[in-house]
Amino acid sequence: RESAALTRDVLEQHFNDLKGTLKKLLDERLMSLLQEVDVIEQESIKPLDECQKLIEHGVSTAEDLLREGESAVHGDVGQQNEKLCSFTKKALHIQLDSLPEVPSLVDVPCLSAQLDDCLLTILKNQIFSHGTVASRPPVQLEEFVEKPGGILVRWCKVDDDFIPQDYRLQYRKGTASHFEDVYVGSETEFIVLHLDPNVEYQFRVCARGDGRQEWSPWSIPQIGCTTLVPHEWTTGLEGYSLSSRRNIALRNDSQSCGVLYSKAPTYVCGQTLTFRQVLSGIETVGQPDRRDSLGVCVEQQNGYDSLQRDKAVCVSTNGAVFVNGKEMTNQLPAVTSGSTVTFDMEVVQLGPSSNEGGNFKLRVTISSNNREVVFDWVLDQCCVSLYFGCSFSYPGWKVLVF
Repeated sequence: RESAALTRDVLEQHFNDLKGTLKKLLDERLMSLLQEVDVIEQESIKPLDECQKLIEHGVSTAEDLLREGESAVHGDVGQQNEKLCSFTKKALHIQLDSLPEVPSLVDVPCLSAQLDDCLLTILKNQIFSHGTVASRPPVQLEEFVEKPGGILVRWCKVDDDFIPQDYRLQYRKGTASHFEDVYVGSETEFIVLHLDPNVEYQFRVCARGDGRQEWSPWSIPQIGCTTLVPHEWTTGLEGYSLSSRRNIALRNDSQSCGVLYSKAPTYVCGQTLTFRQVLSGIETVGQPDRRDSLGVCVEQQNGYDSLQRDKAVCVSTNGAVFVNGKEMTNQLPAVTSGSTVTFDMEVVQLGPSSNEGGNFKLRVTISSNNREVVFDWVLDQCCVSLYFGCSFSYPGWKVLVF
């Protein structure tokens, strides 16, 4: 019932808008044609009016002269000679045998309206085929996965006969009136970032068939929410400039160096932490250095210029992996423009189950450019919430974390 009522409202609003638009367009076209008639009339009637005035003036003069001649003929004998003399003088000076040049009939405009009745047929055919009502959209939302400050949205095709070419994902905050496009492409999942924690968002998805221009009906809107606070870089480090949401860090040209840490230990084991190298203003990454690193650590330690230290795991921009400051033999591809580096960790508990001095092992998986390295990271304390950090020696590096 809710979708039926919404569909009725959408149809009524759409066709009311069409009516208003069509009436406005017809009125504008009518006004344009009427103005065209006025212009032709004003330009063509002027010489005809002038010709008519000359003819009417000549006829009036002739009538006056005719009456004067009749008066002279029928007047008294004493006045007859005087009136005839005056009449003769006037008659000699008046050109009664000439007329102004009158335009020929073919040169005078004759306006008419040419209206093609086929417009109604074309409109009728278009109107009768305009719009459809679908009861089952070919794609539906499938899963929501919480991310720090975002939601991973997955969808799937539910119509076996439908061959999708592109998908279109939209969302809106709470009960906002309008949905916004957030993704258009061929993938069946997308991470929607910059969402406020503990706030409900509505999502819907549609698809475009192979070789088609129009989009399919929307899926059933579903509500998603994240309870995880967004990852943020800490502010105040001189060598880095941050975005307004503090999830993007740019290594500036300051000579100051050091490790830029997260604002809080917001990375929780069991989740995926992603670093993405994005283009800076000069559209290139910075010059690499062996001390450069992206990774996680148990605690913030100032005074270091790299995460290649104790109680930290990281990957350098040349792909080397470091665990507690020691380089591993396995190596990942170098970090370049557009590269994505992900960290996945799960906890394996060793020794006593208490939190006092027990040994804990974290199984770490670092992935980059379709390659991954898996190893165990042993800690002397339980630590499921970690800081993340980065360090770059040269300007131009720009990292998004989510």
